Parts: sequence; C-alpha cells; structure tokens
Amino acid sequence: MIEQLHPRILENKDWATLLFVAAFAVIAMTKSAYENRFSEFTKLIFSDKYVKIYRDTSHLKSSFTISLFLVQIVSYAFFIQLTMYIFGYTESKTDWVLFIQIVTFLLYFILAKFLIEKIVATSFNIDEFIDVFNLQKATYRSYIGLIILPFNAILFYHENISQVFPLIIIGISVSISLFSYFISIKTYQNIIISKLFYFILYLCALEIAPYYFLYYWITKGSA
Repeated sequence: MIEQLHPRILENKDWATLLFVAAFAVIAMTKSAYENRFSEFTKLIFSDKYVKIYRDTSHLKSSFTISLFLVQIVSYAFFIQLTMYIFGYTESKTDWVLFIQIVTFLLYFILAKFLIEKIVATSFNIDEFIDVFNLQKATYRSYIGLIILPFNAILFYHENISQVFPLIIIGISVSISLFSYFISIKTYQNIIISKLFYFILYLCALEIAPYYFLYYWITKGSA
C-alpha cells in the first residue's frame, strides 16, 4: 500500500530569530552603557522621575534614545505583523518582505509625523512645549516597545494564540500612552491652558487622526 505523500512547507524563521537576538543584544549593551539611566527608565510606569531628570530635548538625539528607538521599531513591526496574522489579515507571520514593508512604513510614519509637528509647533508658537512633549512620547513609546518585545517572541514561536492575547497587549499599550499624556498635561498645564485651542487642534490633527489612518491601512489595506 503506497501512502500519499504531501509536501511539507517549512517556514524560514531564521531572519526573525536573528532580529530578536539583535534587539535583546542592543538592550543589553544600552543597559551596560547607561546603567543608572536604564534603571530609572525601567521604572517609568511607576514614577515620573526619569522624565523629570532627562527632560532636556538634547536627549532626543542621544545614543540611549536612538538605540531604544531602533528596538522600538523592530518590536512594533513584529507586533503589527503578528497581530495581522492572528486576526487573519495576512497568511504568514514569517513573511520577511511584509516585515520590511511594515518597518519602512513605521519609519516614514514616525519621522513624517515628527516633522509636521515641528512645523505646526512653530506656527502655533509652542515649540518648546512640543519639543519636550515629543521627547516624552518617544520615551514612553520605547518603554512600550521593550515591554512587548518578549511577548512578540511568544506570539512568533507559538501557534494557535488566542485573539484575546494581542488585544490585552494593545490595551496595556494604550493605557501607558494615555498615562504619558496625563503626565504631560499635568506637568505643562499652565502652557496648555494659555494655548488651549491650539493644543486641542494639535491633538486632533496630529495625535488622533494619524493613528486612525494607520489602523485603517492595516485593517483595510491588508484585507
């Protein structure tokens, strides 16, 4: 009796493994180079001491911020691709071409948004506040990226993950983001009140609308 043979398609996960190892290596090197700063950074959700100490906008271009920004991009790109896979928007979670597309989109999205914010801030005469606000947002985004990175590994190397799992991660990420906005508003409430109209316009145009279009692109453009 001859058994019917079916071709077994093996997914190449080597590229993802290398990226995970590289991301954790960058985190380890950053921790070693900035031990005290990294220690305060990990306590970000429990204390605003870090944002008070490192509030100077020059820190936005420091090697610490840039290193964690790179980890953030990798972490976010993995999470977006894995979430798309879990919810059926893509057929494979090991598609490295899709990963590169997501990374490219995230880079353009973040950098374009940053430049537009600088232009708007100059027009509204709120440059100083927006610079500090951008630094604080970058800090909390990097913090979220570090949190979800190990969960990305779990999602990537395990099958049959419930859709509830990524939704919980999204919920936690949104909560941390809202917390960062609360800290910013509390810290700069006098400036915000004096320019309340511009601040509301800024939130609607540059903090709400872009993420809506990002969600639309992921859910509709990939359907």
